[in-house]
Amino acid sequence: MSLITSLQNERVKAAARLRDRRGRDRQGRILIDGARELLRALRAGVRVLDVYWCEELVGSVDAAAVLRELRSGRLDAVASAAGGGSPATDTRLWQVTPAVFEKLAFGERAEGVVGVAEATPLRLDELRLPPLPLVVVVEGVEKPGNLGAILRTADGAGAAAVIACDGETDWHNPNVIRASLGTVFTQPVCSARTPETLDWLRRQGLRIFAARVEGARMYWDVSWREPVAVVLGAESTGLSEHWRGADITPIALPMRGVADSLNVSATAAVLCYEALRQRSG
Repeated sequence: MSLITSLQNERVKAAARLRDRRGRDRQGRILIDGARELLRALRAGVRVLDVYWCEELVGSVDAAAVLRELRSGRLDAVASAAGGGSPATDTRLWQVTPAVFEKLAFGERAEGVVGVAEATPLRLDELRLPPLPLVVVVEGVEKPGNLGAILRTADGAGAAAVIACDGETDWHNPNVIRASLGTVFTQPVCSARTPETLDWLRRQGLRIFAARVEGARMYWDVSWREPVAVVLGAESTGLSEHWRGADITPIALPMRGVADSLNVSATAAVLCYEALRQRSG
């Protein structure tokens, strides 16, 4: 296996451009920085085209597992069982020096493996819901940390999908991938405009709960034991007027201090786990 040592290597330069959204949009590819995140992408059947690894930095169990499973072909069966993309043996392994790896890595947590994968965004009409779905809708939420945390909550509470409305949401921002711990690859996600999303939710027969500071009902006073969509807005602007209507129930969380709202990811966690609590009961 040849060692890439030059920072001017064309393959490396193309991969480094994926740190920015413009590069991702132009190439139709994404950068997966983080061993656990990369392993989850591979096991979910995401088509990972290239993995760059640095021998001096591979120290975690997950990083070692990425290399071991790619080399052994064990991920083929896992990807096939997940119904995902191409076999993991399509992935090309490239060894790089620490300096080259630093050019590719996004954050401070260098774990010795970085992947380049195909971007395969879902459209709204491609979402398939289970019999008793919980769908999380976020409107105007763009901070990568919040989006990643909401994805982790959706994954933990067993939500069926997460839809982002009316924001320039980039689900494959490396910080979203990191904050989600790679669940962005296992949780169905898509982006759509608010009117389109609202129409889709109604056609799916979902009861719609809109989280509002002035909501007339507490979140525990409504039934989550039916197909439900819960809608949350950005902390700065809240939800748009689209989310008012006879078939939309405004719900609230009690705020006993001086603050009038929680961080949107904390609100999502409270509401999703109330749905899980009621359904489990």
